[in-house]
Amino acid sequence: MATSVSATGCVGSSFYGSWGSSMAGEEYSMLAKSSQVRFGRKKGLRMQPMMKNVNEGKGIFAPIVVVTRNIIGKKRFNQLRGKAIALHSQVITEFCKSIGADAKQRQGLIRLAKKNGEWLGFLA
Repeated sequence: MATSVSATGCVGSSFYGSWGSSMAGEEYSMLAKSSQVRFGRKKGLRMQPMMKNVNEGKGIFAPIVVVTRNIIGKKRFNQLRGKAIALHSQVITEFCKSIGADAKQRQGLIRLAKKNGEWLGFLA
């Protein structure tokens, strides 16, 4: 409740109404119905998470990637891209083994490769 002091020195309040009044009858039942909380989910309401590249279509290789996807089809293209990403992750893992990097450093390099791929347009 906010109070304020006017120029005449009287204390004013933003509260209008009386403490003794209460809601009864139809007003209460309408308010109760409108403020009910429903728990649970309907099956159709949840949307699928969407992983989207913020640099989609912006990298130097993006036009080549888009043309290739249109030529060979989206399903085959995603299979090919998945194989390329898996192969690159294996190369990074072998490199980390050869220099003695731990798992945390390896994961950091894989994340860096993904970020660079997005920036260059490979994930367009």
